[in-house]
Amino acid sequence: MTGRKRLAAAAGRELDIVTSYQDFTTLAPAWDALWRRSDGLVFQSHAWIDAWWRTATRRDDRDLLVGLVWNGAELEAVLPFATIRRRGVTVLEWAAKEHSDYGDALLAPGWNRDALTALWWEIAAAGGFDMLYLNRLLPDAAIRGIFAPDIAIGRLRSNHRTEISYRVAGPWQRGADWFESQSKKTRQNYRRGRKFMEEAGELRFRLMAPDEPLEPVLVRVATLQRKWLERHGRASDLFDEGAPALAALVDVMARLGILRVFVLECAGTIVAVSINIIQRQRMMAFITTYDPEVERASPGMVLMMDYIQWSIDQRLAMVDFMCGGED
Repeated sequence: MTGRKRLAAAAGRELDIVTSYQDFTTLAPAWDALWRRSDGLVFQSHAWIDAWWRTATRRDDRDLLVGLVWNGAELEAVLPFATIRRRGVTVLEWAAKEHSDYGDALLAPGWNRDALTALWWEIAAAGGFDMLYLNRLLPDAAIRGIFAPDIAIGRLRSNHRTEISYRVAGPWQRGADWFESQSKKTRQNYRRGRKFMEEAGELRFRLMAPDEPLEPVLVRVATLQRKWLERHGRASDLFDEGAPALAALVDVMARLGILRVFVLECAGTIVAVSINIIQRQRMMAFITTYDPEVERASPGMVLMMDYIQWSIDQRLAMVDFMCGGED
């Protein structure tokens, strides 16, 4: 399929499937309005998926496949899918899956289940994919209402797995109260790490100001991540030298006003960085990295504990580490 396909109306709604980037770009105003109305996460925003598509690797193996439900001129639901071909198998997955911790549909309050089910069946009937892989669903993910037990998904056979997402939430009134609630060993490790780094120079934790230039910090993040990946025998094209994706995604966060960048500096040099998202009264850790040359001092752990305390002091309800698997 190419371009845009208008489908037969269902349940008083117009159905639409968009498969070209040109048509996708025209959806921005209606998509943005739906995103705000439904309190969507950044990963389901039009800007996020646009930034991913513009910087995606293996473009020849990818296609957009975005399902839409319209109530008149108002966009009521988005199924933000894309396909990718891997070793002869075509997979239908979330658009921007590589860079999105939580995937989901985008649904307006009071969305029409019959229309959305009909849209899914149109996508399934069109085919063009061998596997449906929708991962990292929160327990309250809107998509669960579409693929409920009483709704079949064609010839696909169902399977699932569980991933752990760690959070910090509780009754603490101050960050210091949370810190004192930690085990003696945890507090000692934090103080020991700070002391070790302070021997090399002044240690400073801070939140970057909105008007500070981000490029030098993003270059530092990518450099530190490449060091860590090399040491552990891993790779990620997000941090390749000169790769545009990281800057594009962070720019989306900044333009939406949800970006929070915390840094830990020792003697004026950044030894740890955390690029965070603030939404729904939650501080969400998108990327956290540290200088492996000072790994003995656990700078990543020190920074993490500092911004947990900062978040509690700011009366945020939760710190969410998303799908990073931190200890």
